[in-house]
Amino acid sequence: MKPNMKSFREALLLYAVTDRAWVGKQTFYEQVESALKGGATCLQVREKTLSDKDFLAEALEIKKLCRKYQVPLIINDNVEVAIKCGADGIHVGQEDIEAGKVRQLVGETRILGVSVQTVKQALEAERAGADYLGVGAVFTTTSKLDADTVSHATLKEICNVVSIPVVAIGGIYKHNILELSGTGVDGVALVSAIFSAEDIEAECRELRRLSEMLVKR
Repeated sequence: MKPNMKSFREALLLYAVTDRAWVGKQTFYEQVESALKGGATCLQVREKTLSDKDFLAEALEIKKLCRKYQVPLIINDNVEVAIKCGADGIHVGQEDIEAGKVRQLVGETRILGVSVQTVKQALEAERAGADYLGVGAVFTTTSKLDADTVSHATLKEICNVVSIPVVAIGGIYKHNILELSGTGVDGVALVSAIFSAEDIEAECRELRRLSEMLVKR
């Protein structure tokens, strides 16, 4: 069952997107729990190299953590894994399955997020049944080398023309997060800013504080 819109907007405030590249001192599971302890409000598990079997096993374990901390679990791209693990939702990009088709596959009760870069893509995703949009990259990013930068003016326009929540993503860190003030975003999605941190839990606490400042402005 999808959360109501008000609580769902709040859940997008500090949206953590996993990246196995940073696993080292902590295991993947420990990193995710540190992020949730520190105040991440939503978690997307992104795996581009695991087999479906391993992805599903991992998703089932991470789902237990998300239930413990009462945050939504979103699966990136893989509809089958999202359905089988009972995730709260799925997120797809422009190069993945078309949003309307994903909505048909996952039904009305799961959250559907779509990555967009233009106003046209944003309106199309909303019409196709998206529950929220990920817009970016809003700054240059090393987490996704093929990501084009979206201007803050375009980000603001997207926020103005859609009625669903908007999350900014791409190259966002402590030092630049407040540059997004006034754009109308409902939250920020972070990859390396969280998972490359020496102390993930402490970093998330600070990022949560800054995210709250951003959204209140």
